[in-house]
Amino acid sequence: MSRALDDLLTLLALEPLDDGLYRGQSMDLGFGAVFGGQVMGQALAAAKYTLTPERPVHSFHSYFLRPGDVNKPIIYDVENIRDGKTTSTRRVQALQYGKPIFYMTASFQQPVAGFEHQALMPEVAGPEGLVPESERLAALADRVPARLRKKLLADNPIDMRQVNYVDPMKPEKAEPHRCVWLKANGALPDDLRIHKYLLAYASDFNFLPTALMPHGHSFWERELQVATIDHSMWFHDDFRFDDWVLYVMDSPRAIAGRGLVQGRLYSRDGRLVASVMQEGLIRPRGALARE
Repeated sequence: MSRALDDLLTLLALEPLDDGLYRGQSMDLGFGAVFGGQVMGQALAAAKYTLTPERPVHSFHSYFLRPGDVNKPIIYDVENIRDGKTTSTRRVQALQYGKPIFYMTASFQQPVAGFEHQALMPEVAGPEGLVPESERLAALADRVPARLRKKLLADNPIDMRQVNYVDPMKPEKAEPHRCVWLKANGALPDDLRIHKYLLAYASDFNFLPTALMPHGHSFWERELQVATIDHSMWFHDDFRFDDWVLYVMDSPRAIAGRGLVQGRLYSRDGRLVASVMQEGLIRPRGALARE
């Protein structure tokens, strides 16, 4: 296991404070605020403490209310909404400075037998012949602000490999569609709940920027505000995230300064294991807004 992955797993192992109250620390990824995927992963980890392993998460819906401060701990307040015969519901509030920065409502279900069908995984190049995101970022390090260079060169807990590479320094107009292979950068514990929390964490990478592709802009541009508003995820099947997962992303609409993106996540053997929807701010500010 890589040191970065070990650090991330430690980040998701929250400190219990009281019944339903947990404290988590943050990892500075250079975004100027707490990474949204981290908050989602920690919120699911907080809810886990109030449930039995027989009820894994099958869906969550979340809103990002305020930017998180990477230098201050986050308090997670878990409310038990209901425990039914096969399904449990939890509401999780993330707090800093006495104010909510994030809300999540999550549902956990004991699996039952029923009808099954799925959308097929697209045929794309496999991950082995693709360039790791870490290598691409390292090649760009001398062209980005000094404050970001250390972050770009740091070991990444998630191995990401773009099938259709988008250069964040020289974006070109393209259809709002991208495919990225993902997996944890090392072996993971056998607890499949952890694999889902890590996938929730990774699902926020490369996602909203897909809505910028038709416009030839990059989320690295300081003249743009690119920030998540809400993020929902449905887990359909078990999987191991220390094996490759294909993230298929599309943006069907952008309007009123917001972009909508949708994603499907497939295991290496073609099973659709999760689906994602997100809407976020993608709007110009400063000089670009006055053009």
